[in-house]
Amino acid sequence: MTRGPRRATVKDVAALAGVSPKTVSNVMTGTVFVRPDTREKVLAAVEELRFVPNLSARSLRNGRTGVIALALPDLATAFSADMVHRVVQVAHERGMVVLIEETAAEPQREYDLVSRAREHQIDGLILNPIRLKDSIIVHDDQLPPVVLIGEVEQHKVDRVLIDSRQAGYEVTAHLLERGAKRVAAVGGETGAADATATSIQRLDGYNRALRDHGIAPDPALEVYVEEWSMVGGAEAAEELLGRDTGFDAIMAFTDSIAFGAMHVLQEHGLSVPGDVLISGFDDVEHARFMNPSLTTVALDRRAFAEAAVDLLMTRIEDRATPPRAVAIPHELVIRGSTTR
Repeated sequence: MTRGPRRATVKDVAALAGVSPKTVSNVMTGTVFVRPDTREKVLAAVEELRFVPNLSARSLRNGRTGVIALALPDLATAFSADMVHRVVQVAHERGMVVLIEETAAEPQREYDLVSRAREHQIDGLILNPIRLKDSIIVHDDQLPPVVLIGEVEQHKVDRVLIDSRQAGYEVTAHLLERGAKRVAAVGGETGAADATATSIQRLDGYNRALRDHGIAPDPALEVYVEEWSMVGGAEAAEELLGRDTGFDAIMAFTDSIAFGAMHVLQEHGLSVPGDVLISGFDDVEHARFMNPSLTTVALDRRAFAEAAVDLLMTRIEDRATPPRAVAIPHELVIRGSTTR
């Protein structure tokens, strides 16, 4: 019988990288600090040798599966697709496998994932609930290792976030400073029954920026968007135009909403940015290539994924430490859609 090529081992990676097998293990698990230059050597060796950690052997030694779960509200969005890519990439570098789930329409799926963790099918979860009241974290006091990502505010489990209130403030202030007088908020509405944590915080920042510029918030300029997609943005823009509010700028709560709104504005003969300034959130790849290119709020999604995975792995190792919150910086990227 002809045998296939021998599978690379930790010792092979260590020899190629010029480090000890223990250092390779530390890089793969991410639980011990390793100098960046050493870590890069190990990862280069891992890639060159196509090293795959033996998760079954690890599970037998420490009672873990080497599998974590990532649950996002809507896997169809460009932001979610990129976030999944980043988390899977980081997890694989740490020697972990990722189970992906979608939860927006079925919050019960969070509960199913927690059940899997209790049955030792997965080691921990990265969750992105859109409303705290729907999430298992407020209904269960015996949670497995969990990290929350996104804007849901709580102090029960670890979380990774961006400051959506401040980002909403900064992008609204930018629109006003570019000459807008009537800025519409497309994505959320004050007091909406189904308001998400993200929409509440971005709307808070929007209203604060208006007040700081001496402008009273106008409810007619707030448009609730149930589906944060291009279709949702297009429908919201049609509704806004139908209200005849005389808006001259749109602060869209995501890039996808902005893309849909921009399409409708142009169909109605309105130019961007000549007649209406428009901005988004997330800085997805398409934002750079629209015509005009989209002003948006960007964050380092690689850093976001690293923080989430590393917090979870630390929590898997030690469940007794107090919950931590890691804030990832954001940046307002100014492009053609707000440049007259």
